[in-house]
Amino acid sequence: MQDSKGYIWIATDAGVSRFDGKVVETFSVNDGLPDNQILQLKEDKSGKIWFLALNGQLSYFLNGKIYNETNNQLLKLLKFNAVIVSFFQDSKGRIWLGTNKNTLIMFNGKSIRKYISADHDRQFINTFIHEDEQGKIWAISNTSVRVMESDTFKVVPHQNLPLSYKTALNLPNKTMAYLDQKGLNIRKGKQQILKMEISPDILNNDPGYFYTNQNLDLWISNAAGIYHIKPDGKTKRYLENISASQAIKDTKGNMWFTTTNGIYMLPQENERLYVVNKANGLSSDIVKSITKDDRNRLWLGLDEAKINTLDLNDGQIHKIALRDQKKYNIIKQLAFDSLNHAIYFASDYGLGRINDIYKDSRQIDFLKETNNSMFVIKSFSIAKGNNLALALSSGVVIIPDRERRFEFTSLSFKQGEDFFNNRSYRVFYDQAQNLWFSNVNGLSQFSKGILSNYYAKQPLLTKRINDIQELSDHTIVLATDGNGLIFMRAGRILKVITQEDGLADNICKRLFVKNDETWVVTNNGINKIDFKNDKPVVESFGFTNSLLTDDVNCLFIGDKNAYFATNSGLVYFDVNYSIHKNEPPKVYITSIVNNKNKLGMNHPDHVLEPSNNSISFFYSAIDFQNKNILYRYRLKPDAPWTETRSRRIEFSTLEPGKYVFELSAKSNNSDWSSPAKVSFVLKAYFWQTTWFLVLVFLLAGLAFYKLAVVVTRRQKNKEQEQLLLKNKILMLEQRALQAMMNPHFVFNVMNSIQHYINTKDTNSANKVLTGFAKLIRKNLEICTRSFITLEEELDYLELYLSLEKKRFGDKLIYQIRVSPAIDKEETMIPSMILQPYIENAIWHGIMPKEEGGKIDILIDLQRTDHLLIKIIDDGVGIENSLSAKKGEHQSKGMDLTKERIHLLNQVEANPIQINVQQTGLSGTFVSISIPLYN
Repeated sequence: MQDSKGYIWIATDAGVSRFDGKVVETFSVNDGLPDNQILQLKEDKSGKIWFLALNGQLSYFLNGKIYNETNNQLLKLLKFNAVIVSFFQDSKGRIWLGTNKNTLIMFNGKSIRKYISADHDRQFINTFIHEDEQGKIWAISNTSVRVMESDTFKVVPHQNLPLSYKTALNLPNKTMAYLDQKGLNIRKGKQQILKMEISPDILNNDPGYFYTNQNLDLWISNAAGIYHIKPDGKTKRYLENISASQAIKDTKGNMWFTTTNGIYMLPQENERLYVVNKANGLSSDIVKSITKDDRNRLWLGLDEAKINTLDLNDGQIHKIALRDQKKYNIIKQLAFDSLNHAIYFASDYGLGRINDIYKDSRQIDFLKETNNSMFVIKSFSIAKGNNLALALSSGVVIIPDRERRFEFTSLSFKQGEDFFNNRSYRVFYDQAQNLWFSNVNGLSQFSKGILSNYYAKQPLLTKRINDIQELSDHTIVLATDGNGLIFMRAGRILKVITQEDGLADNICKRLFVKNDETWVVTNNGINKIDFKNDKPVVESFGFTNSLLTDDVNCLFIGDKNAYFATNSGLVYFDVNYSIHKNEPPKVYITSIVNNKNKLGMNHPDHVLEPSNNSISFFYSAIDFQNKNILYRYRLKPDAPWTETRSRRIEFSTLEPGKYVFELSAKSNNSDWSSPAKVSFVLKAYFWQTTWFLVLVFLLAGLAFYKLAVVVTRRQKNKEQEQLLLKNKILMLEQRALQAMMNPHFVFNVMNSIQHYINTKDTNSANKVLTGFAKLIRKNLEICTRSFITLEEELDYLELYLSLEKKRFGDKLIYQIRVSPAIDKEETMIPSMILQPYIENAIWHGIMPKEEGGKIDILIDLQRTDHLLIKIIDDGVGIENSLSAKKGEHQSKGMDLTKERIHLLNQVEANPIQINVQQTGLSGTFVSISIPLYN
């Protein structure tokens, strides 16, 4: 049977086989069959292929798997102690099973019902089930006819019955065809009509399963072969004396026959090859050359010095034997001279002519070399005039008058006029009677006394050329020995056609032009090339591959048939069959193997474990015409296609991810088929998953962050330690400086005390001495601490300024004003931050002035979190003071204070800001903004 996909299934006594045109796949008990002896095959509406076994057990095939009673609960119900002889599924989906016993079974998918007859003469043995167009169920055996009414069968009268359950057939139009002892009958409901009487010799010789259609085209199998009976009664016999048991027609119109010798296929009528060989009357099976005369006769050149004619009107064969069998053993070329009604023939070592071919008495002339020198002929060409050109192993020879002087003298030839040296292969006269020839150098043309060597300018024309022909538009066609077909006109190459364009092979042997269609014999089959809108269309005849692949010697294309001279006889087929509209082959993925485990074909998406990263696909294209099938596949929708002729593809070490295996197929004359698809997902190892990679990334980021924090913290701590150490050093330096105090200040204070003592002003001396002592003690207290209260800083400044006032008198005026909003006892500031600026204002700003000056110290809040201290003097000005001194001079105390403030700003979060500038022409303004420290 042929299933809905197009496969041919074959039931045997060793299991079942499935055939796609190339490969036979066999299933047995090892694959799930309950019994290797399978009697029948049936397909139901859901695509299940049912197997009717000899042991009575049913099984079916679906999506690449066989189901039986061990893996399907429903099939346990369908086990009988009887052989199932018929299978039918009605319009309601019920399955009817006829057996070889008095039991008819109905299975509705859930339960079964058995019908048994108590009438001994009308039992249900070997019952065939039929459903008519009204939906009535008929049970017909070779003893009775029953119709089902209200779930019971009722016997109805009948005229005649099928010979057996094999000779009954349900037709698509809801009628039933069957064979009885008279012939072919059609049952439509209760009506029975004898449509065709058949010879008893056919009906009584063990008829098997037959085929017919609504047009009553009948094929009968029996013990003597296959009989094809047309509606008009004409009968043709096939497989004579071979016992046949079945005939079916597939969806392409091919006939299939089962016999004791195996399976035979008779191709559809327009794809059939016909062979004429020795069995049909030819002198030999080996046909080397072919031509046709104008009386519809084929001339065939054979081996053993034989020439045969085949009359296409009546099929008569006539034979001509040449006297010199050794010299003319193989007739490799024939040509018809329509002008003189002669046939020219050539072997390797001679050329002859059959004159007056339409007369009963034919005269045969043989070409002579006047010096009896041996010559080797490669080919010849007849001009429309009297010229005859020969391609010899020694060169190209032109015989000017073949009719009156059928001979030549090799010594009299003139190079460049009637002889062209070098080993030659092919000669050809075109429509304009120009001579084209090919030799070891390549292609040349001799026209009107001028020789043109095209090989000198075209590298493609330097290769061996096996044949030359011409189209009606004067295009020259060249059959090359490895470069395909070359089309050229006016000395210019127009087109090169190779295997990439659909040519069967690049080695082209023979050409024939018919109606501007170029037929070519290649090393791997035949092609026809036709130019449609200047684009070449290459047609292949895949159904001829079995006979016309590699041993075609010559060809001739007629109006009706294409004829080929082969080593198996004369082969021909219908030339008018057009294959431009060939449908692409149906392609199916038949099996999927993953790490030696076969996957089910009914899963929409396969999920594979990470370790199962190797997968193989087995596939096929349905083709019973011996076509060359090309496949292409890909794993990703955006990936490029890969072409192959293999029927198995294996992918190994795949990366995790989603895949869609797509497979498409084409023949030489078709487009690509719609792809068959299988989706599968290859799972990743847990360390390859996204969540794992994200987790690793997060952990790595966290670890890096932690490490960076630790390193940064260590670096920062180290920098802070260095800053603190440097600050400490500066503090010590400043403390040392403070401890030393200003020598001028100390000296002047001592002079003042001495002055008061000398003037016996002991009271003033004691006051100055007491203040100086307090200042020194305060200085020692402050220099040991980094931060002091604002009140302590003001006390220290008051002592310092009061002593300076004692020395300078009215020349120094100072004032300290503190905002009442400031808590002097709680506000902390860096120690000794103001004294260097005040000292600098006195000594470098006010003292250089004869009249002296004034210092204002203003302390206020800046916003709520900063203390703003302003030191304003009306001295000479800091810029004037610096310019009056030689070089640049800066107070050591101020420099230490700035460096200390800079270090404190790097350690503390909020910086201390100091601004020193001259106010106009004189005077200096110092602004110090200090964050409030708790």
